[in-house]
Amino acid sequence: MHPPSFMGESEVAGKATLSDWFQLMKPGVLSLLQVTAMCAILVHDLIQWNIAGRVDFDYAQTLETMAVVFVGGYLTAGGAHTFNNVIDRDIDPTMERTAARAIARGVITPSAGFLWALTLSISGAVWLIHFANEVAAFWAVFSILFYVFIYTLWLKRTSVQNIVIGGAAGATPPLVGWAAAMGDAVSITNPFDLGSPLPWLMFSLIFLWTPPHFWALALYRSDQYKAAGIPMMPWVHGPRRTLTEMRVYALILIGIAAMPWLNPAEVGELSAYLYTLIVLLLGIWYNQSVISIDINQPLDEKGRIPSAARSFYISLSYLALIFISLVSVLFSPELTIMFLVLAMINILSKISRRKSGAEPSSASD
Repeated sequence: MHPPSFMGESEVAGKATLSDWFQLMKPGVLSLLQVTAMCAILVHDLIQWNIAGRVDFDYAQTLETMAVVFVGGYLTAGGAHTFNNVIDRDIDPTMERTAARAIARGVITPSAGFLWALTLSISGAVWLIHFANEVAAFWAVFSILFYVFIYTLWLKRTSVQNIVIGGAAGATPPLVGWAAAMGDAVSITNPFDLGSPLPWLMFSLIFLWTPPHFWALALYRSDQYKAAGIPMMPWVHGPRRTLTEMRVYALILIGIAAMPWLNPAEVGELSAYLYTLIVLLLGIWYNQSVISIDINQPLDEKGRIPSAARSFYISLSYLALIFISLVSVLFSPELTIMFLVLAMINILSKISRRKSGAEPSSASD
């Protein structure tokens, strides 16, 4: 199945609301992308603060960089997602999850959607060039082009590895954030040189996280993808093969996350080793959710496999906590330990209450 042209349309659009235009940008997806970009900026600046002896942290500069990247990232990623809405207008109506999109419903014409996507993308790129730097803009534009041409126009309808390779587009926000935080220290002559392996570790983490995250959703929506002609792993190779590959990716994630992200000589041994401990615990938690998926489990009232849906939502928390923990240990490892202790107490308390509730009560005479 080939996607339709960008501009072709025969129907007259209905009346679109501001929400319709905004939803074309997929704000829900944008939120998690922005978390990773904001954390990358904070991590860069906090490492420099630690190297400088933890004195005179420039909050104003960091907040300014975060604001610039937030706006630029929202515009460019929103533009890419809008292009996706335009291209997929022929298959979106066949899937329950996407049938309500404005272009699929016909309330926004493809040409209007295309112009909106173009405006968002160009505005975001110009914004980043002007207020951040050319390298940050380069990675934002790379993400747009990769998402639109490599993923949406090519791989999505032709390869079962669509979401695997296409995940590169969603893994670039840390590169954008890190490049912006570096300011004049990066050069467009070599945009791959970001002065540290950290942003590339962040990129790798998101890239490897994407398949098990998305396939958890696809496991119970494979019929919709099949009807739309999208070669998704669960219906092409079956749920068992999908689950096996999800578990492999989840295990690799533990290895990537547990690599020496932080240099003890720069940030202190406590911060470096504490972060390794946290990501290992988070990795075990996420792996447990993937291992626990039961493909034979009865569907719930929403048509979902409960264990797969649980893994999908845990994956969102897992990724966010990986990045937030990195910021936390750099800012204050002592406070991080305190939060960990409180969280552990809360978890143990819930387990204890659950066990108490499961115990059979004594029969009365």
